[in-house]
Amino acid sequence: MKKYVICGVSNRAINMFIKPLIKEFQEENQIVGLLDPDSLRFNICKKQFPQLEQVPTYLPDQFEQMMEQTKPDYVIAAGRDDSHVEYIIGALQRQVDVITEKPMVTNAADAFRVMQAEKESQAKVIVTFNYRYNPFHRKIKEMILEGKLGRITSVDLNWYIDTFHGSSYFRRWNRNRENSGGLSIHKSTHHFDLVNWWLDQKPEEVFAYGALNYYGPNGEHNPRKVPSRFCGTCEDKVNCDYFMRWNPRSGTNNVKDDHLLAGVYKEVPYSNYRPDACIYDEEINIEDTYTATVKYDGGSLLSYSINFSLPYEGYRLAINGTKGRIETTEFHEPSRIPFKYPEQTIEYFPLFGAKETIEVVKNAGGHGGGDPVLIADLFLGPDPARKYPILAGSEAGAYSIAVGEGVWRSVQENKPIKIKDLLQEPKKLVNN
Repeated sequence: MKKYVICGVSNRAINMFIKPLIKEFQEENQIVGLLDPDSLRFNICKKQFPQLEQVPTYLPDQFEQMMEQTKPDYVIAAGRDDSHVEYIIGALQRQVDVITEKPMVTNAADAFRVMQAEKESQAKVIVTFNYRYNPFHRKIKEMILEGKLGRITSVDLNWYIDTFHGSSYFRRWNRNRENSGGLSIHKSTHHFDLVNWWLDQKPEEVFAYGALNYYGPNGEHNPRKVPSRFCGTCEDKVNCDYFMRWNPRSGTNNVKDDHLLAGVYKEVPYSNYRPDACIYDEEINIEDTYTATVKYDGGSLLSYSINFSLPYEGYRLAINGTKGRIETTEFHEPSRIPFKYPEQTIEYFPLFGAKETIEVVKNAGGHGGGDPVLIADLFLGPDPARKYPILAGSEAGAYSIAVGEGVWRSVQENKPIKIKDLLQEPKKLVNN
């Protein structure tokens, strides 16, 4: 029987880890401890899962006590991004394996600390990059491994976040860089890891531009400049385009999503937590738009962009190689797309030959069908039928974070950022 402790009883922790451990993988796995700064989260979790009623609970300063009393085989870090690092390092120092939500940590200096701690430990880190498990993304990896593209020369990846999902990051703790690392880390690490994994190369240098175009006090859709508003009590919400797009005057919102409803304030049963802070607040200190170029040690180049306020959600991808090209377009969250759109396929264009259209077999489940496959790998072990590695470790987590930090540092400093200057001892960090 493998024993797990959960550090951060978040919605993601409940749905991604706690629920499957109790409902699907309970025969060989057991949750033996819950840790969170807010004791109300324990009540909610145990009400949803009565099987946990006798499981002991701990506050963050009781981490060592929890480890000593429960003696877990795994620590799962799934709280706010900035909380991960101490639990990961604490577990590694005790020779306990770690499963952590992405991003592994919120900055490259802490990523380096994790890698060093892992080198000095017999334990290992797994970072749950579920985008790798999407069936389209796995098929692209397989095509690359089969040599369909030859040597990859360039990747174009444009990611689109709609006004529902995008604005949610600016209502919550993500809006503060000290909590999330900014969206080039909190969100874009998914995308940087995906490209790093496809290429099987390490990023060397990044140059980027970025801006806060839609949110913050100067957002042009701000109905009135007033500090510290909340959607639930705001007098201006009927004039707020973002609120009214997703929240009819009747108050009935039928949008289904794994993210928070777009600012609809219901009595959230947590302490000191409001998921409906104003998207135009002055305290917002992150960007909502990026473009970046990344150079890799194998010669490939990435052209990347992301925008957090668009009419629909999805991405457009092209991968170019010496033998051909792959193209695919995804329209994500169909319930939020107000127009007809084509089903996703993969288009393969050999450099000399006829085009192929590949219709990928889809999986049920969250994040494009990737979540159930990832969860099975976590709790049953990697699928022995798969011919390539897919679970991510601390190095993959670190390089994705370093690219994300390189993006916002390049935005701030208006110069290229070398990845090796970020992934080293903090005292040597180049920051001028």
